[in-house]
Amino acid sequence: MILVWLRLELSRRWRSLVVLSLLVAFAGATVMTSVAGARRGESAVDRLLAGTLPATLAVLPNQTGFDWAAVRRLPDVAAVTTFPGYTALPLDEAPDDELSSFVPADADAMRTIERPIILAGRLADPAKAEEAVVTAEFVRAAGRGVGDTVTLRLPSLDQAGPDPDARDNAAPRGPVLRITIVGVIRSFWYADEAGGHGKLIPSPGLLARYRANLLGTAGDTPLNGLVRLRGGEQGVPRFRADLARVAGGANIDIVNRAEAVRHTRDVIGFESACLLAFGLAAFLAALVLVGQAIIRYGAASAAELRALTAVGLTRTQGVRLAIAGPVLAAVAGTAIAVGLAVPASAWLPFGAAAAREPDPGVDVDWLVLGGFAVLIPVLVAAGTAVAVWAGLSAPGRVPPGRRSAVVAAMAAAGLPVAVVVGARFALEPGQGARAVPVRPALLGAVTGVFGVLAAFTFSAGVADAAANPARFGQNYQLMVIFGFGGQDFLPPRPVLDTVADDADVLGVIDMRVAGGRSGELPVVTYTYEPVGAPVPLVLTEGRAPAADDEVVLAPVSARQLGAGIGATIPLAGDKGSRALRVTGIGFGVESSTRGYDSGAWVTGPGYDQLFTGFKEHGGLLVLRQGSSPDAVAARLTRAATGPDGIGPLLTEPFAPRQFGEIRNVRVLPLVLGGFLALLAVGAVGHALIVAVRRRGHDLAVLRALGMTRGQCRLAVVTQAGAITTLGLLAGIPLGMALGRILWRAAAGIMPLQYQPPTSPWTLILIVPLALLVAALLAAGPGRHAGHRNLGQALRAE
Repeated sequence: MILVWLRLELSRRWRSLVVLSLLVAFAGATVMTSVAGARRGESAVDRLLAGTLPATLAVLPNQTGFDWAAVRRLPDVAAVTTFPGYTALPLDEAPDDELSSFVPADADAMRTIERPIILAGRLADPAKAEEAVVTAEFVRAAGRGVGDTVTLRLPSLDQAGPDPDARDNAAPRGPVLRITIVGVIRSFWYADEAGGHGKLIPSPGLLARYRANLLGTAGDTPLNGLVRLRGGEQGVPRFRADLARVAGGANIDIVNRAEAVRHTRDVIGFESACLLAFGLAAFLAALVLVGQAIIRYGAASAAELRALTAVGLTRTQGVRLAIAGPVLAAVAGTAIAVGLAVPASAWLPFGAAAAREPDPGVDVDWLVLGGFAVLIPVLVAAGTAVAVWAGLSAPGRVPPGRRSAVVAAMAAAGLPVAVVVGARFALEPGQGARAVPVRPALLGAVTGVFGVLAAFTFSAGVADAAANPARFGQNYQLMVIFGFGGQDFLPPRPVLDTVADDADVLGVIDMRVAGGRSGELPVVTYTYEPVGAPVPLVLTEGRAPAADDEVVLAPVSARQLGAGIGATIPLAGDKGSRALRVTGIGFGVESSTRGYDSGAWVTGPGYDQLFTGFKEHGGLLVLRQGSSPDAVAARLTRAATGPDGIGPLLTEPFAPRQFGEIRNVRVLPLVLGGFLALLAVGAVGHALIVAVRRRGHDLAVLRALGMTRGQCRLAVVTQAGAITTLGLLAGIPLGMALGRILWRAAAGIMPLQYQPPTSPWTLILIVPLALLVAALLAAGPGRHAGHRNLGQALRAE
């Protein structure tokens, strides 16, 4: 019987089954791709670290002649590689970006430490100066891949060394090399940063052949390094003690790479949660859209099968007959969905996870694909079975439905009959064959509105952060550099006074940097010494330090120390240790090796009580809005250059990698809001269609009593407007609240200065647009209600 009925269904209703199959295919592929992509992104960092021998620490002595051989001999050290502390090699193919800022100084790089995943080609020969590898983003940004060549320009001997004035801010005048790209690689250290332009990493042979051009004729450019410990992060305290011993007690700046890993995991976790939410929204939208098709199909099948109940067909047999067609369509649609989800996996993961994915391209997640391949046909079968079972049920006596107090009040107020009828359709579900899906429609409307508001509110926060570097602590537009390693290249105070007197400069901070520590935790320490008009620190709470026993902590350092406003922490330098009171939580300064989210600010006198010299010395300049940083830098360089021709080096600040990371999470909430809006449209549209079909008797009686076709259309429009209005009333405040909650969570992960986001245009437009969509949805059912044959409707009753 099932085969006979299925043959009849395929011949009569094949179009409906094809549509159902395509709906299942589209929805299933979207959900499978989203869920599999979220799982893949969540595991990307662990899979990358498992195969790349990652560095445990970045050790930054910034000292000429530092004894790296002694570090290599330490018992807990598994591998070390070094690189020049101050190197930037421009490429002709990328004139606006210095893409080659990391130059390996030994053959251990990419072999015993940060051994990369090879995405294409091979590693560079450490003996050949003319070979290099690149990251994947370099291939996209520069248009150069394996087998291509790029032009690398080295500094001349008189430009080499750590003194920035020796380079005269001019183009390198040394050897010009044609470098062949032999591979595309990826590890956590060699990962592409969001918003960056990729990396080119030369062979160690480059520094071996042109050592004087890169380190100076006297070899006075210091070497920093990456260290891999045998015990991983657990061995950091012992290594720090051993390092202090071999360095003669010098306070060496150490960056724990595990912090960068944890931050990336947090960002990827947020991105994956957004992707899972998108998949859930797609799943809910599919339940509404596909569910409507299933309900209509099941109701039609039940109407045809009801005649067979007179000759002995049971409801169970009827359900078995009716589900055969939809299940067949669901199986076919699921097979198509799997076929679409597999190639679509090449687009994921996205954002921060994409830069850490060790095996980009097509990925088959059999757990997700297999699970949904079983779940989708089961859900289709269950939905069809429920619809058919209800359609074959005996009519019986139907109890009266729940009445709405709002509708009763409208009727008592004497509002037009059409308006009262439309409100009744919207708010009173009814019972039995005349039941209307009121609650799903209202829930769908609320979900759609609150999803759109939440998405656009979150997006407003992203747009604000992307346009305001101050949210990341960069309320300054230029940096001036005076010296490194305890030695200034020129007297800083005359330069700072000259800079502070410029009309385009609103404020200056004299900033010295040293590597402090609080207990076992390294804390990079900056001086907060305003010159002239003060430059306010960007704080998330509290105030700037004013006394020599006060400190402002960056968010990550505050979290690691478990310190908040009013807490007292120990801070140690080469002169000893002092107890400082935390007066604020704020952001530090982004550099090539340190993030803006860690460190501490102290006053000048407080710094002098802890440290003898400095690792770096410079200043931060806040410019008048609208002024050009390049033009101001050129003018100030000329003004501050002395008779000996030596002037300051002014440069724009490093862009935090979080700039790109925050942009990556902007798209998904908007797409998620779109799917939730689609869910609302489907729920409201379905409610309108069902109301006109199931309440046909009510409309027919009213038509017999004098209601016009226009009033019938008005009733349907009122129903749509009532559902939409309730959705707006509940969805707008919920959406704004959710959007701000999500943005606060994202701000804490980055981290950045939280500002409550608002999307005024969304608030202005959502009400008229929602009501317009409701009116358009009501047009078709309203026209059908107004033109329905009155006699046939009453005879059917």
